[in-house]
Amino acid sequence: MNIYRIVFLMGAAAWGLGAQPTSTYKYTVKGDEKTIEITNVDYELVNGNMVLRKTTRSKQVIGDMGMQATSTTEAWPLGTDLAQKPLYSVTVEGNESRTLEDVFVVSRGLEEVEWWSVYRLANGFHLFDTYVPLVKFSINRDLLVMRYVGLEVPDDEVKDARLKDEHVVAVLTYASEAKVIREALITCDDPKLAQLMRSFADETRTLTQSGGFKSQILRLAFSQNYPSPPATIAVVVPIAGDDLDLAQAKLPPRVHIAAWKR
Repeated sequence: MNIYRIVFLMGAAAWGLGAQPTSTYKYTVKGDEKTIEITNVDYELVNGNMVLRKTTRSKQVIGDMGMQATSTTEAWPLGTDLAQKPLYSVTVEGNESRTLEDVFVVSRGLEEVEWWSVYRLANGFHLFDTYVPLVKFSINRDLLVMRYVGLEVPDDEVKDARLKDEHVVAVLTYASEAKVIREALITCDDPKLAQLMRSFADETRTLTQSGGFKSQILRLAFSQNYPSPPATIAVVVPIAGDDLDLAQAKLPPRVHIAAWKR
């Protein structure tokens, strides 16, 4: 076995924090198998009053599909000795944690399907999961009032039995940095079309926001992948009164949307 190891000291010296986790790289060759193990440690000052430590540990066999990885996000009040217990510590399978205003988002897709988990920055509380890139925008012109939107597409291993129904397509989530404001269940009368719309292999989903502060809308599009024609199906949901205006949603035939709670 040949092992090449490089250790990078990051963060601790610059912050004067004493003995802290370090970033490391390890390359291992064992027969025909080549493995790379990486630990990345990143420190971040957020909102002027909190320090985050983001630690990602990954292991990948060259040539294999996917990887093993965990992401840990820890938070302390500014000025606190980081040897003390953090305000919170969130560890999940994932390969990146990034801060967006008042939330942090962990990339969870380690194999073929990309998806993300969204957490409240103030306390590490899990808000929702999304299988499209997170959409964020302000609902106020004069003051930054952020809202976050995602789409959860249930897979075969989903735990909530209600989401196993053959007519279920996805759950649209509208949230602030503090809580989920509204969840909406999208269904289709045709079980075969519903199955296609939630397929990870055959379908691409996109979620966009547009419009002015008083007339914002969300557009969710389902398109078939090549070589099939796109045959795009669009669901358009207005935002009114800081909520999803489901009654005014524009829907294609046989597709429905309704308020839903976990």
